[in-house]
Amino acid sequence: MDHFAYRDGRLFAEDVDLGVIAEAVGTPVYVYATATLRRHYRVLADALAALEPTICYAVKANGNIGVIATLAREGAGADVVSGGELTTALAAGVPASRIVFSGVGKSADEMEQALRAGVLQINAESEPELELLDQVACRLGVRAPVALRVNPDVDAHTHDKISTGRREDKFGIEWTAAHRIYARAAALPGLDLVGVAVHIGSQLTDVSPFREAFRRVRDLVAMLRADGLPIRTLDLGGGLGIPYGNEGTAVPPPADYARAVVETVGDLGCRLIFEPGRMIVGNAGILLTRVLRIKEGSTRTFVVVDAGMNDLLRPALYGAWHEVVLVREAQPGGEVREVDIVGPICESSDAFGSGRKLPAVADGDLLAIRSAGAYGRAMASSYNARPLVPEVLVDGSAWAVVQERVSVEAMLASQRLPPWLGSDVAAVRVAPAIAGRRG
Repeated sequence: MDHFAYRDGRLFAEDVDLGVIAEAVGTPVYVYATATLRRHYRVLADALAALEPTICYAVKANGNIGVIATLAREGAGADVVSGGELTTALAAGVPASRIVFSGVGKSADEMEQALRAGVLQINAESEPELELLDQVACRLGVRAPVALRVNPDVDAHTHDKISTGRREDKFGIEWTAAHRIYARAAALPGLDLVGVAVHIGSQLTDVSPFREAFRRVRDLVAMLRADGLPIRTLDLGGGLGIPYGNEGTAVPPPADYARAVVETVGDLGCRLIFEPGRMIVGNAGILLTRVLRIKEGSTRTFVVVDAGMNDLLRPALYGAWHEVVLVREAQPGGEVREVDIVGPICESSDAFGSGRKLPAVADGDLLAIRSAGAYGRAMASSYNARPLVPEVLVDGSAWAVVQERVSVEAMLASQRLPPWLGSDVAAVRVAPAIAGRRG
């Protein structure tokens, strides 16, 4: 469920006409519905309530500070994978005591940042990382709360590029080596081994892989406790999928997921940590884009829009499917055409949909690319020197820009000519213009 619906022939985000936002802010622009963020968080929290969960929103899905702050006020913690995400989560009001620092490539500086902040735990993913973390913790005179992320060698049966729990994936400690590595880590003075972490992938539409992974985690916890390690936390990751509109299979409700948790690890007496991302923010956002022109080919019709793969990478990156709709509601029985929806980027992969059936569209029409709240703006780039697009958060009839559009002038202002190229005339002319527009 989301809160984007037609009223009087126009698509609204909650109580705001998307056309009003487009006129005021320009396109492309991401728009998020607060009501959807809150609802999705509460549905998950209610399903897991009997387990007294620690729900740490996966910031990588959507790192906008307004989105994070909205969820923090609902009680969410944060799962972060970089020093930048940690800083953002703290700035959004997430208590450090509800932040988990994950990721396969943490630097020593990031480890120190996390320990100084006092995060709940650090999820380590290799022996070298454990050794470095021990050194950093000893230097600071603290013990680092650590959970080892284990790779249970479970196939999540999702897209290859978003599977993370198989033997050949880069994430986590190999299942067969986990017992030995825990024993080694227990001897390091700077580490406090508090738990076990697991995450097998993203966009799962079946709870069976979760059950299989959680059963393996249960066995490992029993083994570690037999060795005298007081395992206190279980980080079960995220990964529950959302309906994008084309899967052909139903996405399991959070209640089914909660049942799988209860029946596999619910009696271990551990603090249970969850890292949902996509399931909370995915359907809470749309990418609003304007039609530039209709291009008629010999066999295909192209609808060229002003959003590009730099704004929403998922379709180009792994063939992700997003529903595309007109902001003005089509009339029943009207003309429908099969079109390819493409962007302005100089890449053949810059397309949002091929062979899509749309009502007749014209130059200047607004389109909404749905289910774009997760891994949309968070993965955007300035490829082709295109400014990063703004983000808008809606709450009822109120709306606000929560991320300004990044101007080309600002992008140029951060660049410098090397000394051997001298003072280029073009660069000299650009500088005053940048200063003038900023003022």
